[in-house]
Amino acid sequence: MSPVFPTVREVLALVPVRHGAPRLVAGDAGLDRPVRWVHAAEVPDIATLLGGGELVLTTGIGLPADDAGLRAFIGDLADVGVSGLVVELGRRYVSGVPRVMAAAAERRGLPLVELRRAIPFVRITEAVHALIVDAQLTELRATEEIHQRFTELSVEGADAAEVVRQAADLSGCPVVLENLSRQVLAYDPAGQSAELLLERWEQHSRRIRPGGRTAYDPDSGWLVTTVGARGQDWGRLLLRWPAGGELTTGRALPADDGFESRAAPTGAVRTDAAPAGRTDGDRGGDVALAGRIAGPYAVGSGAPPTRLTILVERAASTLALGRLIRRDAEGLERQIHRTLLTALIDHSRPVDEVALRAKALGVPLDRRHLVGVVVRYRADEPVGEGAAPGVDAGPEAGPARLRDLAEAVGHALLEAKLTGLTSAVDDHAVGALLALPDPAAEEKALAAFAAALRRVRLDAAPARPPAPRSPVGGTFRPAAAGGPAAVIVAAGSSVSSLREAGRSLVEARQIAQAARRDRRDLLIFRLPHVGLAGLLHLLRDEPRVQTFVERELGALLAYHAQHPREQLLGTLRAYLESGRNKSAAAAAVHLSRPAFYERLARIGRILDVDLDSVDACLSLHVALLALDAVRRS
Repeated sequence: MSPVFPTVREVLALVPVRHGAPRLVAGDAGLDRPVRWVHAAEVPDIATLLGGGELVLTTGIGLPADDAGLRAFIGDLADVGVSGLVVELGRRYVSGVPRVMAAAAERRGLPLVELRRAIPFVRITEAVHALIVDAQLTELRATEEIHQRFTELSVEGADAAEVVRQAADLSGCPVVLENLSRQVLAYDPAGQSAELLLERWEQHSRRIRPGGRTAYDPDSGWLVTTVGARGQDWGRLLLRWPAGGELTTGRALPADDGFESRAAPTGAVRTDAAPAGRTDGDRGGDVALAGRIAGPYAVGSGAPPTRLTILVERAASTLALGRLIRRDAEGLERQIHRTLLTALIDHSRPVDEVALRAKALGVPLDRRHLVGVVVRYRADEPVGEGAAPGVDAGPEAGPARLRDLAEAVGHALLEAKLTGLTSAVDDHAVGALLALPDPAAEEKALAAFAAALRRVRLDAAPARPPAPRSPVGGTFRPAAAGGPAAVIVAAGSSVSSLREAGRSLVEARQIAQAARRDRRDLLIFRLPHVGLAGLLHLLRDEPRVQTFVERELGALLAYHAQHPREQLLGTLRAYLESGRNKSAAAAAVHLSRPAFYERLARIGRILDVDLDSVDACLSLHVALLALDAVRRS
């Protein structure tokens, strides 16, 4: 039953009910049952007309006179699933309901309440029904707020971090966005400990296996939905429910709930005064969104409400759409350069149009030898005095560094007397499409460009003021003696047609990504400089590669997450890296051969593969290399 309905406990706290001086006689264990509707009846066979979830009101005048009949009456109500029974004293029962009725209700856990003062039942039904309708309206308003908020984020092209933050803000629950390899892309702990939330995340995430595209995993307490667009899934969005503590509700039962519990051990009588802030009638008016979508539910009350499912699905749609949208705040000419480079990469415009617009910019691309080049900082490049490696000094440091690098690339093209399109191609790299007169000029042109780029960067360093641009200027310091250059210059394969230029640019960007941790000080990185591990690093963000890893190693990774001390993953790695030489692998991991053979047999059973098969081991080895590339990105 939907948790938008009030509980019996909440109904007993309503002002009209308190005017009847309610007293709980039996069934206090069922006070948190939801009340779907209120039904007044004076016939003994009313259970046949009910559907469950009703709070039954009666004066008792039509109830059976014998004990067996009263037991059957209570049993029928309990069997049909009513929420509770309220009996008004005075007409049939004067001092209290029969003991046999109370005993039967207690046995079935059915709340049985006496009203010691007469009150028109219509006041109770009006108050409860108004509360139910108000809660349903709150549900509709919450759903509308969800759609409005995420529609705005989609239109604005909000990044993943902002979408996740808004989802956490609306729900009041921690939210995590991960890729298919269980790496966290963005998160918001919703005021809780981020360290605890993300501790051993991959192992924890692999235990979360709900059924369906959007589902709740009650064992882990996570609501999960798949993120992707156009048939390509690339991640999961997870919302933790319960999140701990009470959510914003406006419907919590006050400490002074205004009814006497005859079943309570203390027998204390509570006052009939309305709680602070209450006036008259029902309590529906104080149910408000208050900026939270989780609504009037205590955390830990079971499955999350439907509106939270709507929330995570809308957030996932916004994330999928946002991946297709990129905003740019560069100058008009640089925007055109970026538009043309992007069009060549993703084939979003006809090549004839790209050639025409490039020629209008003074960059002829027809009948030219084309080479894609990508320049990016190394992963551990310091960005300022005292800054930790790879950490920006402020929110503007990243974009400022990228702008400076784009300027340096443009100046290097001019100094090397080369023609081409140049612009940032993502948040970390600057691309250039060099247009050369003939293939023979390729190696000389690339060397001249790389040398000019180093000179431009070194010449720029002394001119940088210490503040406020010192974090950016810091990136232009020369490399330490004997160390690699601060930036990577990668070049793709040369092409003779503009239709193939996108392939050269994509290849250059992938090479630059793969070479980020290569400590060689090469002037130009080309495809032969990266091996299989490098190739897999280039493809680490490709969902199909991540799917391959999960298909090949998912069962072993899930087992490892539950039994990390058995080190089965390391055992498999040693076996494959030793060329399937079991003796050498056993020595490498310091195990006796019988123990090593037993581990291998267990791995084979978990993965359901023959580890003596060359083809199976080749697939597993490639999957391990891909897993390493994903984890080290």
